[in-house]
Amino acid sequence: MASKARTAPRREESLSRERIIEASIDLLDSGGEAGLTFRALSERLATGAGAIYWHVANKSDLLTAASDAVVAQTMEAHVDAATPEAAIRTLALGMFDAMDAHPWVGTALARAPGQLPMLRLMERLGQQVNAMGVPHHAQWATVSAVLNFILGVGGQNAANSQTGREQKLDRNHVLGSLAATWSALDAEAFPFTRSIAEQFSSHDDKADFLAGVDLILRGMQPQV
Repeated sequence: MASKARTAPRREESLSRERIIEASIDLLDSGGEAGLTFRALSERLATGAGAIYWHVANKSDLLTAASDAVVAQTMEAHVDAATPEAAIRTLALGMFDAMDAHPWVGTALARAPGQLPMLRLMERLGQQVNAMGVPHHAQWATVSAVLNFILGVGGQNAANSQTGREQKLDRNHVLGSLAATWSALDAEAFPFTRSIAEQFSSHDDKADFLAGVDLILRGMQPQV
């Protein structure tokens, strides 16, 4: 008579911090921060919450780890650049695209100013700023300006895009309506706003973002 198996079937994949982070990113992408709960994560991974807590302390730790995974992947994909300026521009563009693909990243990074994902970005930018010859006493302010611009503008663009998708808004229609409203403003009170209304109606968010990065880079040149 054949003996019965004494152990349960092995899982195809053992639970690891990497699998938890990957599943967390999927939940964040589909449902935002509200969609990332340990219950949802447990269901996604077919395991108990206790097993997850073995690898991560809490939701804050999980958000930081997920954002770090996105930052690290972005940095690995954008390493080749001929000059420090090109490296900064390339990293900025990579983060812009990463935040657009993962709208929760900007907020998660803002909540973890001294954690690993922010340190990764600061270190990469700092090395390039140093290579550009910016004096040591000005490097912290310079890196802060670049980093805050990347995360601020990139994060806002991601939030706008996410809102547009959720509300099923047509971008061209929204911009056109705003441009029409601006064009009708009082000419004496809002001369500038009226003058750029037409440009606003057809502007490209990524192009505007890169123009801002280039302005900062040009501002750094006199210090070389």
